[in-house]
Amino acid sequence: MKPAKHIFYLLLYLPFILAWICQSLPHSSYLIAWLGSFFIFLVSYKGWIKELPNDLSLFEQLLRPIFFLQIVFAGYMACTSIFYYANALGYEYLTYVGNPNFISGDIYQSIARCQRYYVLGHAALAHGIIAGMNYPIEKKYKIYAPSMSNLLLGISFFCLPLGYFFSKFGALSQFSVQLSGLSFVAGTIAFAFAIRENKRVNLWAAGGLFALNLLAALSSGFKEPIIICVLLLGIFLLPVYGKKVLPILFSVLLILFFVLPTFIGNFRKMVSEGTDVITARDKSLDRIVNSDNLVEDLSNDNWLFLVGRFSEIDMFIKYTQSTPYFIPYYKTTLVENGILTIIPRFFWSGKPDVEQMVMNRVYAAGVVDRMSVVSAKPAFIVDCYLSYGAIGIWIGLFLYGYGAQAIANIAEKMFGGYFMGTAVMFAGLFQILWRGNSLEFLFNAIFWSLVTMIIFQMIFKARGILYKVD
Repeated sequence: MKPAKHIFYLLLYLPFILAWICQSLPHSSYLIAWLGSFFIFLVSYKGWIKELPNDLSLFEQLLRPIFFLQIVFAGYMACTSIFYYANALGYEYLTYVGNPNFISGDIYQSIARCQRYYVLGHAALAHGIIAGMNYPIEKKYKIYAPSMSNLLLGISFFCLPLGYFFSKFGALSQFSVQLSGLSFVAGTIAFAFAIRENKRVNLWAAGGLFALNLLAALSSGFKEPIIICVLLLGIFLLPVYGKKVLPILFSVLLILFFVLPTFIGNFRKMVSEGTDVITARDKSLDRIVNSDNLVEDLSNDNWLFLVGRFSEIDMFIKYTQSTPYFIPYYKTTLVENGILTIIPRFFWSGKPDVEQMVMNRVYAAGVVDRMSVVSAKPAFIVDCYLSYGAIGIWIGLFLYGYGAQAIANIAEKMFGGYFMGTAVMFAGLFQILWRGNSLEFLFNAIFWSLVTMIIFQMIFKARGILYKVD
């Protein structure tokens, strides 16, 4: 890989600089900042700063941080606010309907300010990822597996019950989320490999596992696991079937984005009323299938979802209105809290409740009421802002991108390359990095995922699956 053209890193920050210059014109500033994220994607994927990894074809390396992580994290963070902005202008989809709610005069200034923070964060994230890229990774180990689908199925079936078992014991519960995530990813890749290898038994086993994961995702009450299920399967089928997968994948994802808000809304309402999860899931699906006004219902629910839940800019605005004006910057407090959350409760009986620790700053900022049962944990960029403002966003997102890339590099060194290192271990154990989370949850998850990855390398070496290259 050729050295980076360091002066070209400034290109990443050009949208933020232009949006900041135009801050007295909120609509122009917002649009420059919003479109700026697409410019950052262009700079990243054109290789103007540092060339993209060329040791594999594009479809065979999509789970490297420069691709999947950046698109999901930055796309969700910085690009989804367009619906909130359109709604503030009085639009529903492309139709002007006026805004029945009172819009304060400075709402557009607030939207533009937060979008400038978003594009700054996106620039810093891309900067960190690109700075951390050092491909090709030196291969110190190789994987021995006569059948990759057998190996992947073995990992999946090993991790699934173990993760469930660990979740029942406080001292081991740190590993349950990591093992469940690894089982899900390994099982999904096994399904793709079983199709490639045309192994009927493996195909049925992996297909059944994928169906179970999808049913579990439908019963989770969240949209992301369902979308991730389908998205990962499509990514793993791309190297097998090429571009012909893309139209089907995009069509399925579009349908999911249109249908899921109504499904999840019905599901959560029934669960909150005391209906058990399985019944709520089945009835929610039944309501959608048998609805007399399906398109109208889905359209209305989907717009509310796009404006209020898909984009988190409304909450970000509330944080910027309270900090630092009424609540001072937290400075290093959140990082210190994050480090403390790593300690297992088994060794620290007085360990504070992490959820409550995070929600305290949500309540303090007035984002949700203390009597509400809603969990509205601040996004990673919000925690960075609450710590040190704009400089906190730049430092935090740069370290986030650089750290994610460093972990992916380590995984490839430990497991003999991209496939087992990034596509299985990194994607399975570090899924929290795709969307991000509050600092306390991130510190805990990353630390114990690293520990889990080291343990798996030891198991692989002991079983002869992984051997050192002379």
